[in-house]
Amino acid sequence: MLASPETIQLRIEHRTAWITLDRPPLNILDIPMMKSFDAALKRALPKSDFVVLQGAGPKAFCAGADVADHTPKRVEKMLASFHAVFRRLAAADCLTIAVVHGFCLGGGMELATFCDFVLANESARFGQPEIKLGCFPPVAMVTLPRLIGWQAAAHLILTGCQISAAEAHRLGLVTCVVPDEELPVAVDALLEELRAFSPGVLRLTRKTLARLHFSDFSKQLKEAERVYLSVLMKTHDAKEGIRAFLEKRKPVWHRL
Repeated sequence: MLASPETIQLRIEHRTAWITLDRPPLNILDIPMMKSFDAALKRALPKSDFVVLQGAGPKAFCAGADVADHTPKRVEKMLASFHAVFRRLAAADCLTIAVVHGFCLGGGMELATFCDFVLANESARFGQPEIKLGCFPPVAMVTLPRLIGWQAAAHLILTGCQISAAEAHRLGLVTCVVPDEELPVAVDALLEELRAFSPGVLRLTRKTLARLHFSDFSKQLKEAERVYLSVLMKTHDAKEGIRAFLEKRKPVWHRL
């Protein structure tokens, strides 16, 4: 079953939805792909106990959102389209699993670490490089401090550095790290373990856990969006960072 003939693939088997980001080599998310992604989730969630997210090709899970969609005419639409995916996932009560290989950057890292389980191979690389473009990652601003603490989150967001799968696991961003060739086996093993439990109790437990510890996500994301669109994207440096990336040159920042 396909949710999109090109960039999002959806397969549902045994009440498990497999959603593949299919825009290799880096599976960059543009606005049409984000909309297809949300449509796939809308279709899959009522029929599934588990949702597995993965990236096509050997190079990346996902290297983030398309920088071209950050331009003034498109950024608001891009943010609304991308964050619709997170809002839908936040409201779901099925379990989510991210299967990460290669690059997992920017919006890709936001997406993977939003899942209940993150399985990564040893060669996976994680990072939030938005600061290098004069931007910040709105979802990660909300989620990372909860997941790994203030200082570790600040380090990733404020430096834009990349970290290994092993470091991501040490911080608590990744559930487990396996040798590259064993990633499919690890996913199957986790699904087999989870399927042995009551589906209804899993759903209730996951929903209650989210309600107790993540109930203000929507409110906080709305505030991050407000600052991003109304303040950040009106600055010289945000516009310069995007232009410089698209023009393949170093940005010239405004000096206070």
